[in-house]
Amino acid sequence: MIVGDLLELDDLHIEVAWAGPHLLDREVTGVTSTDLQDPARYLQRGELVLSGLVWWRPDEGQAAMRFANALRIAEVAALLAGEGTHGTVPPELVEACRRHGIPLLSVPAGISFRSVTDRVYLRLWGDLQATDEGKAALPAAARRALSRLIRAEAALDEVLERAVADLGLPDCSLTTGAGRVLASSAPTTPWTEPRTSPRSTTARSTTAPVPVGLPGDSPFDGWLLQPHSEPGPTATTMLHGLAELLTPLATRARATATAQRHTGTRLIELLDSGADTEAERGLALSGLPARRRLTPVAARIDGLPESWTAAALAEALHELPDPFVAAPDGRGGAVALSPAPEEQIAQTLHRLLPRLEAVLPSRRRLRLGIGATVEPAADDLRAALVQARYALYTEPPGAVGRCSRITSLETLLRGVPAEITADFRRRVLAPLIEHDRTNTVSLLDTLDAFLRHSASWSRTAEALHLHVNTVHYRIKRIEELTGRNLLTLEDRLDLWAALRCVG
Repeated sequence: MIVGDLLELDDLHIEVAWAGPHLLDREVTGVTSTDLQDPARYLQRGELVLSGLVWWRPDEGQAAMRFANALRIAEVAALLAGEGTHGTVPPELVEACRRHGIPLLSVPAGISFRSVTDRVYLRLWGDLQATDEGKAALPAAARRALSRLIRAEAALDEVLERAVADLGLPDCSLTTGAGRVLASSAPTTPWTEPRTSPRSTTARSTTAPVPVGLPGDSPFDGWLLQPHSEPGPTATTMLHGLAELLTPLATRARATATAQRHTGTRLIELLDSGADTEAERGLALSGLPARRRLTPVAARIDGLPESWTAAALAEALHELPDPFVAAPDGRGGAVALSPAPEEQIAQTLHRLLPRLEAVLPSRRRLRLGIGATVEPAADDLRAALVQARYALYTEPPGAVGRCSRITSLETLLRGVPAEITADFRRRVLAPLIEHDRTNTVSLLDTLDAFLRHSASWSRTAEALHLHVNTVHYRIKRIEELTGRNLLTLEDRLDLWAALRCVG
């Protein structure tokens, strides 16, 4: 497919806003949607870029030039600009595309980006079919029958059932890289996921899943065709042919997920920046249900890209019936917004954590945090996002932190960065730490027991098996070394907090 083919799709009414000689002959490899001001890192060579131009403002003189430059760097095929936001393609963007050599096409306000994306991938799929004619592993009659089902947008369950019946395959399931079942030829008796990860090298090679299309950027992105029982050599060949046939659908699903992440990234940027009016406009365009309370979720995988974390978070939230937005947050992690209740999200994340971590590189752990469920107002969402990011660290990796569970000083301190708590502990308790290092008597243990027993001399003496006078002497020594008065509540709280901090 080339860029100029878009002009032949009469029902979409796409027109040329600017295109230099021969630029309409550029080959198209895919399509993605974005409303980021600088989307270069999310784009691939040869893609069509769909943009609603939410990022463009008349008072930002260089915004259009920066956007076009990002497209040039990514070597995209063309820009398709939606007219729904501004009524027409801004002249500044036309000039920017002309200067950077980016073909610019306009999409009328009444045309949805989903319809454009679907038509592009159907055209690419048709090109692929024509190229592969006579080379595929599937019998021609079965291939045509399955192709008709796919073109008619039949349910994937139905496609797999027909493939099993026509090709003599064992029952099989279409799954994500993390094992979420997208479709099955036997939905009433679904395939049971093996204990090993689908990508595990320890899985038996005879029942290994067949990748559908190219591998994704993360272990969570790709599709896998998983036979329920061991296929013979002929069935294995047929499974690879079926995977080829499903590849355009996997590519389209990946493009949709990428577009949703771009939308989410822009929304999170607006919320974090305090641009409330634009953020609320972004919420309206995000696909989230209007006027429903939203729950923020934060995630982080230390040492791995943000895109992996966003994909893992999306993989988990797909298990819920509600729509959601999940995206990298520009801070080393990812965040999501969902209308599902906090308790339902927490239960789902807790259940899926082992499966998600099973596909991560060894010893990598997923942190998750949930903020308060709030009204869909920018101020409330911004505060709830802060809560979710803080809750990430109130539980150890591999557990789900919840802001609603921060009900004590100890749980509150867990969310403070370790660098801060360690320094606070050292500053407050340094004299006692130094004393204990060179003495057999532990003043830290004495202080801990004294505070745990509500500053009761007698109960502390009983717990430590000491005389009360010894406890009095030690507490006096603690006060001398720290400069604190254990008769005052403020000093007791400072010392108690320091003891609870990670050393």
